[in-house]
Amino acid sequence: MTTAISPLRTGHVGLNVTDLHRALVFYRDALGFEVLGEGAQDGRRHAFLGQDGALVLTLWQQAADGYDPAAAGLHHLALSAGSIEEVREYEERLRGLGVAFAYEGVVAHGEGAASGGIFFHDPDGTRLEISVPTGALGAPAPNASAPTCGFF
Repeated sequence: MTTAISPLRTGHVGLNVTDLHRALVFYRDALGFEVLGEGAQDGRRHAFLGQDGALVLTLWQQAADGYDPAAAGLHHLALSAGSIEEVREYEERLRGLGVAFAYEGVVAHGEGAASGGIFFHDPDGTRLEISVPTGALGAPAPNASAPTCGFF
């Protein structure tokens, strides 16, 4: 017997962090997430972050070390903005907070692509992207043979 099931969608993303307070400040102040809830159990702390009351991201203070791009697991977290202008506003905000970027300014996802954005790291080194599907045409593409988000 076969039943039709709906396609899966991403519900939320959970990240391990080394310092919950530092991560909360970053995701709240730099990226505009609201804190929906916080908790602690047996000395372990966590927080739920969202937008407009909807859960988007959970932070779990249980990592001993920062992000390791060579380890299996999360490659990067990609966030979508409404326009290329909004991407540039986030870039300005992040630069003002001293955030390290993988590339200089807005870059295309590939040679000649209309999609693109900014690529940077959170305080634990987790790779992050804010991008849009159009508006980056003519922006440089840092990697000739792989998507920009592939190896930053």
